Amino acid sequence: MKKDFFKYQAQTTPHPLAMEVSHAEGTYIYATDGKKYLDFVAGVSACSLGHRHPKVVSAIKEQLDKYLHVMVYGEYIQQPAVSLAKLLASNLPDPLEKTYLTNSGTEAIEGSLKLARRVTGRSQIIAARQAYHGNTMGSMSVMGFEERKQAFRPLIPDVHFISFNEEEDLKKITKKTAAVILETIQGGAGFIEPKNNFLKKVRKRCDDVGALLILDEIQPGFGRTGKLFGFQNYNITPDIVVMGKGMGGGLPIGAFTASTAMMDQLQDNPKLGHITTFGGNPVIAAAALATLQEVTDSDVMAASLEKEKLFRSLLIHPLIEEIRGLGLMLAIITSSAEITNDIIIRCQDKGLILFWLLFEPKAIRITPPLTVSEQEIREGCDIILSVLDEVKDSKKI
Repeated sequence: MKKDFFKYQAQTTPHPLAMEVSHAEGTYIYATDGKKYLDFVAGVSACSLGHRHPKVVSAIKEQLDKYLHVMVYGEYIQQPAVSLAKLLASNLPDPLEKTYLTNSGTEAIEGSLKLARRVTGRSQIIAARQAYHGNTMGSMSVMGFEERKQAFRPLIPDVHFISFNEEEDLKKITKKTAAVILETIQGGAGFIEPKNNFLKKVRKRCDDVGALLILDEIQPGFGRTGKLFGFQNYNITPDIVVMGKGMGGGLPIGAFTASTAMMDQLQDNPKLGHITTFGGNPVIAAAALATLQEVTDSDVMAASLEKEKLFRSLLIHPLIEEIRGLGLMLAIITSSAEITNDIIIRCQDKGLILFWLLFEPKAIRITPPLTVSEQEIREGCDIILSVLDEVKDSKKI
């Protein structure tokens, strides 16, 4: 299978990890050679409730017996999608009440940018340096990392950049600005949290000049930071919130939510202002609904903050310079990219899955399922610490 993988399936890097997966359950992934791996990545924050959570699997199977795709998005009334949008509204602050369901986070970013230009009649978009919002052309246009963009230019015009947490840059947000788009917590940059009420200051500046605030919750979203959405930790409300990854229980989905008055502007002038064939797919919506119900009905959100404390108490080592992030969105920062690479590879050899971040080469991603147990955290941290000792000794640090 590995030979066919490299021959027939396009890869995203020259050196994929190439683990041959047999099955996955809970917090573990099993390879075809029988080896068991503790998963501290959760499909890059996508499997909020772990692998094949019983309630998610049950919802999928129940929907399979009713109907699959029946019509393009927005035409027929399909219970899973309606119930999902209604439950989202009940868990979001006013005026965030109407949701457009998409196939992925990057598609939801595209829709949010279009909506902002439609509502304001302006074209300028302000994004953050080292931001990552997806890899389609619009999302790439608001990516703040030139190395990843230069091969695909020209991109969407009239996009300008500010530095995250840099208050002085807020002067660049003007009456020409349609929207400011930010990650609530910068993911690819190294899990950078907003500081000194930065998001509140952005919110005020947007209000002062009539610009919209779009917050990308694709990584923090669905309980990972102790709240359903990361922005709820900072006492602000965006005009548009974008979600994806962790909302689908392991299936592909995205969404953006705004006020009814805003979202209704995609209906006309022109009609089909944003359209998707498979957005709101009933099987995927059923999985997302089951995920949202479990996240909001159980204690996994509150527990994520206690689990963060446990990680921080255990992961103390000379090679760890700091641990960034909030809840179960954590990044270990080492002193070099070489050390980080070594740790990630060695940990996988020992049965622990860790991963990289996009733009911070010294960062080690720790984003386990919200359902990870205290015992599993201790088991994984023991592996990390033993590998850190090996690396320290081998490099004579």
